[in-house]
Amino acid sequence: MSRLITCVAAVCAVVAGVTFAAEPPAALNFKMKALDGKEVELGKYQGKVVLIVNVASKCGLTPQYAQLQALHDKYASEGLAVVAFPCNQFGGQEPGSSDEIKQFCTANYGVKFDIFGKIEVNGDGACPLYKYLTSLKTEPKGAGKIDWNFEKFIVNRKGEVVARFAPRVKPDDADVLKVIEAELKKG
Repeated sequence: MSRLITCVAAVCAVVAGVTFAAEPPAALNFKMKALDGKEVELGKYQGKVVLIVNVASKCGLTPQYAQLQALHDKYASEGLAVVAFPCNQFGGQEPGSSDEIKQFCTANYGVKFDIFGKIEVNGDGACPLYKYLTSLKTEPKGAGKIDWNFEKFIVNRKGEVVARFAPRVKPDDADVLKVIEAELKKG
């Protein structure tokens, strides 16, 4: 019924010459807290290619922050958004507060992409975004729980999750770059 009302409202808006913003696609239809605690609607990334990654500061894979920042530097102007979610579920490797996480990322890796507040990605306490992401049968990894820090999801400009890569697959891996570049070209 609500979809019918939305459709009728959209038709009426077109007739009346009024424009409404479309509801964000499923992968971006979430609100998350930024490091400063403010709620952010992920719909703000609609129309961009989004690389979503769970991160940690005290992990053997933490140097991937440098590769994530390099992707941001290279492709942000073309429409790539790197979006990071700190998580302390794997070996307690993200124990820091929001301020400590921000300081660490800035001082050690010059991070300028968006980092959100700490979340859980698995289990009963998993945030709704990650419950959604892990339910999808996205290749090459497929559906299922997050294995470790630095697991990556790529969302296309339409808001569809088009790829999922395991933690040890680096952000600048040829397969990851192939997906990102192909999606960016779809403009």
